[in-house]
Amino acid sequence: MLIGTSRYDHLEPLPAVSNNLTALAAALAEPSSWGLPPEHCVTLSNPTTAEMTMAAVRAAAEQARDTVLIYFSGHGLVDPEGDLYLAMPQSKQQRVETGLSYRWLRQALLTGRAERCVVVLDCCYSGLALGSMGGPADLADQASVEGTFLLAAAAETRTALAPPGEPFTAFTGELLDTLQMGIPHGPELLEFGALYRHMRISLAAKGRPAPQARDRNTGAQLALGRNPAYLPATGSAPPAGKNHASERSWPSPSGIRTVKGFFKAMSDVRVTSGLTHRMVSQRSGGRISAGTVSRLLNRESLPKTWQTTAAYLSACGLPDTQVAEWQAVWMRLLAETTIEAADRPTVPRPSQEHNPTLLERLAGRVSRRNGRS
Repeated sequence: MLIGTSRYDHLEPLPAVSNNLTALAAALAEPSSWGLPPEHCVTLSNPTTAEMTMAAVRAAAEQARDTVLIYFSGHGLVDPEGDLYLAMPQSKQQRVETGLSYRWLRQALLTGRAERCVVVLDCCYSGLALGSMGGPADLADQASVEGTFLLAAAAETRTALAPPGEPFTAFTGELLDTLQMGIPHGPELLEFGALYRHMRISLAAKGRPAPQARDRNTGAQLALGRNPAYLPATGSAPPAGKNHASERSWPSPSGIRTVKGFFKAMSDVRVTSGLTHRMVSQRSGGRISAGTVSRLLNRESLPKTWQTTAAYLSACGLPDTQVAEWQAVWMRLLAETTIEAADRPTVPRPSQEHNPTLLERLAGRVSRRNGRS
């Protein structure tokens, strides 16, 4: 959901915001990006009231099942308590009640049904929102949200920038450039963590406000699209028609030496896939449940059979050849742990005659004292 306010009755107009919404909606609809159909990309330009905006946000948070992304571009206001408000067309300085509290937006995400949430704020003082993702009221802690990511155009005490003569605001313009041109020498996917680091360096080099970010769980691994500047390690383009899943840089099992390392790498596979536990279960065709995925990744000993692990790796998207490599490592570790258990010396249990009772020990002490007197 893309929200923007470009026209204001009492604040400086921001004509670039309208361009932001149009260009970003088009970028998210590109097949190389999210490929969103029109009904899944809602644009709300110059909403007349905070109530109208919140109704649309709640609808988006309720309808989304996988990921909900909320983007806002416009003026940002700060109340005396230091809370962030998003300016509406009739907002006034020092009158935050005329705007939309970021806390309201955050609460709508808390009560939504999406497994992952992304908030992108292109407004002044947007860094104030970062505090709303931490502490006891953390978005990911209060709701069962697998990953959250918040990207803000400016620090909590800094204004954002709409350069005169440029079609977009500084932050969104950089975001659009990155989606179109990619990150040189960057990852295959434009994950939010890599996107944030690239934009921070690029904007700082231009003397523009540095964005801020905060994530929870796997939020930084959420991808906004494929990296157009990505090149495979060989430096050559991938063959036409090659499956994207097979091109991913999956964690290699070759360096695993311990059972703990095995499960750590297994968890990294899911992070690389970008799938939640529930989605892995769905892609397994019912062979494993979301609870089974969680229990598998939190085991301390190797499973004695291979079927569940194989179903998990295949559901994450690993090619069959790599699943076979994982099976070889599992067999090796299982054999090693079995041998170690067999070689471990058995400590004999003490017999009754070597474990006298308290009464017997006291009786012995009395006897020895009588013998010395």
